[in-house]
Amino acid sequence: MHIATVNPANGETVKTYHPMDEEEIGHRIQLAEATFRTYRTTTFAERARLMHRAAEILDEDRETIGRVITTEMGKPVKQARAEAAKCAKAMHWYADHAAQLLSDVEPAASDVKDSGASRVLVRYRPLGPVLAVMPWNFPLWQVVRFAAPALMAGNVGLLKHASNVPQTALYLEDLFHRAGFTEGCFQTLLIGSAAVDDILRDERVKAATLTGSEPAGRAVASTAGEMIKKTVLELGGSDPYVVMPSADLDRAAEVAVTARTQNTGQSCIAAKRFIVHTDVYDAFAERFVAGMKALKVGDPMDEETDVGPLSSEKGRSDLEELVDDAVRAGATVLCGGERPDGPGWYYPPTVLAGIGREMRIHREEAFGPVATLYRAADVDEAVLIANDTDFGLSSNVWTRDEAEVDRFVRDLEAGSVYVNGMTASHPAFPFGGVKRSGYGRELSGHGIREFCNITTVWQGA
Repeated sequence: MHIATVNPANGETVKTYHPMDEEEIGHRIQLAEATFRTYRTTTFAERARLMHRAAEILDEDRETIGRVITTEMGKPVKQARAEAAKCAKAMHWYADHAAQLLSDVEPAASDVKDSGASRVLVRYRPLGPVLAVMPWNFPLWQVVRFAAPALMAGNVGLLKHASNVPQTALYLEDLFHRAGFTEGCFQTLLIGSAAVDDILRDERVKAATLTGSEPAGRAVASTAGEMIKKTVLELGGSDPYVVMPSADLDRAAEVAVTARTQNTGQSCIAAKRFIVHTDVYDAFAERFVAGMKALKVGDPMDEETDVGPLSSEKGRSDLEELVDDAVRAGATVLCGGERPDGPGWYYPPTVLAGIGREMRIHREEAFGPVATLYRAADVDEAVLIANDTDFGLSSNVWTRDEAEVDRFVRDLEAGSVYVNGMTASHPAFPFGGVKRSGYGRELSGHGIREFCNITTVWQGA
């Protein structure tokens, strides 16, 4: 098992790590269980104090950790700093709102009386150690959006991060320790994916959350199901971006470029399939292609860079295969489509038109700066194309027609519908998908309650 920082801008190995052995893993699980017994009894005020401090430290560190992220997975450094700032914001938000989100709920007085009780309340209690299996593409954010609510609820965390971001993984453990959390509250496990199954089977681990690929989600869900353990899965996405005739085309095209190429296109919630009404197809395509061509591709440490390298050589090869397959089947390349010369795992912003259902890129998630353009004759066809995917994470709709808005909100098969704007995650709003994009929700009150024992407390007269 290879756990290492390999700079995707040049392919050079920066630092390697030895995976933890079974004894070390067992020790850390035992520490998590022991810590939970005490940590679960702490007050919301004490947890909030610690979480606010962790957020402050992260804010202070954002330049340093931003450069680490860029070195490990290639994100343009200005985006890496923004990710750190977003994490600090979420940590502050949960510190401020957890007590209210998890406050006791009293049913209606008539229902209490009907049950024969003098008092009934619903209380949210923590479950215990939660295993988080996290990806490399947002190496801080994916973890924090689990860790902040889980810790504020009184759970403790065990992190199995992606093997190409070990320095970020270790930083996160150190961050919470520096903030004052007890050592066993949040621990990083430097392990390969093969070790996950045994950890999930350990009775001391009470639940799991995974953000990643569909095969990884299936594996975790299968074992967790066998062990009767709660899971939350956030898997892939092939989000539609629908543009109707009433849309502000200039704005829709401008946002489309960012929506497709944020994080070099390596985002589950990046818009990937651009479905445009035939009346405005040509005008939108012209603007969109021009915007994609204008992006600066280059050194991710350069402040002016818009698109950096893909995170791995295999990631680039997988993307190339999807593009080549589409072209062989008749797709037209409107820009990009060819790997540049030189070191690093770069791929240019690419737009493909003339997509058919037989093409792999129609069915599979393109994890990189490659967009597909579709022409729709009307609302019905736009909805049909948008839903013609196994995924259902988010969606984007551009229209000023309220009847069309209502139709898309009603019929799009997705966990989110963003109207006249780009999909984004915010700590106050639930995040997650349907179909093969997973189940459960992160963020908001829904997210913090996912790993709680929702307990009915009934008291007789």
